[in-house]
Formats: sequence, structure tokens, C-alpha cells
Amino acid sequence: MDGIEKLKQDLIILEEMAAASEDYLNSDLLYWPLSSNEMPRMTLGAYLMRQHRLLALRGLLEADEQARLGHAIQQYNQVVADRIVRSEQRAQEELGVRLRQWEQAQRDMRLEGGSVRAYYATAAENRMMIQVLLNMLRTPPYRMEPHVMERAIVLDGSLRSRWRSGDFIWPEAWQAAYPAGEYWWLYGHPA
Repeated sequence: MDGIEKLKQDLIILEEMAAASEDYLNSDLLYWPLSSNEMPRMTLGAYLMRQHRLLALRGLLEADEQARLGHAIQQYNQVVADRIVRSEQRAQEELGVRLRQWEQAQRDMRLEGGSVRAYYATAAENRMMIQVLLNMLRTPPYRMEPHVMERAIVLDGSLRSRWRSGDFIWPEAWQAAYPAGEYWWLYGHPA
């Protein structure tokens, strides 16, 4: 599946996540199942990662797909606007889990040696979800716990100490959504 096909799949997933967002925020589940076992689970990070990519690359979508994207985002935003405190709590909870997963992934990559490149492109998705959650929590009316940002900075420092710059690791069609200066961890791999 090429980058544009994956982007169109992201739209379908985003629509499902937007439709499930109210039930998700009302539940105690951090990972909400969607209509198909083949779809990823709903989390705020998973939704926001796809929303970022789809908005940045919406020019690659057909007009009807752009309209569907707008509707899904509007639906999600309405649910979240009515549940600011719950959304913040859920984002803080998910961010803690994602940071622990990212720390473990970095440990695993240090132990893996030569097969890091193949694993890293998948592991970097978790880092992207951390980024979109950090972005959300830095935007009013939300607030972020200071220690969370410090932890993310420490983990990035650890990764940078072993970093080998290189080509964009995700589909080439997505590159415009992720400028190298801001998303450096998508341009190369750890040594």
C-alpha cells in the first residue's frame, strides 16, 4: 500500500475514531475498540496523529474525502469541547503510557543491534503520538504537568546521542506533513 492509499485508510480510521470519541471519553478504557479488529484502537494520540497527517496532506485527497475529513474533525471537536477536563485527563494518562512505551522501545533498540532500522519505523509512530499529545496539552485550555515535558526531553536526548540522520522513514507522500526540523526523529534511525 503506497502513502496515498495509507492516507485514505487513515481517513476511514479517523472517521471511525471521531464517531467513537464520545463513547471513548465516557469509558474507562484507554484503548477503545473500533468496529473492526483490523483497525487500530481509538486513543486521543492515535486520532490526533491521523488528524495532523490528514490536514497537512489534504491536498492529496479527493474533494469528497476532504469534506468527510472536515465532518469527522468537526464531530470530534464538538465531543472534546464538551469534555475538556476528561480529554485532558485522558491525554495525560495516555501520554504517561506512551512515554513508558517509547522508553522501552529505545531500550529494546539498543539491544537489537542490526535490525533496528526495520523496527524503528513502526516504533516512531509511538513517538509521533507523544508529540501530538504534547501539542494538545500545551494548547489552552489544557495544561501539561511539567515533569512530563522533562521526561520527553530526556528520552529525545537519549535518542539523539545515538542518532544517524538519513532518509524519511515513512511513505514519501507523507514527508510534507513532517518537516525535518520539527520531526527530526523521522529522518534517519538510531545507531
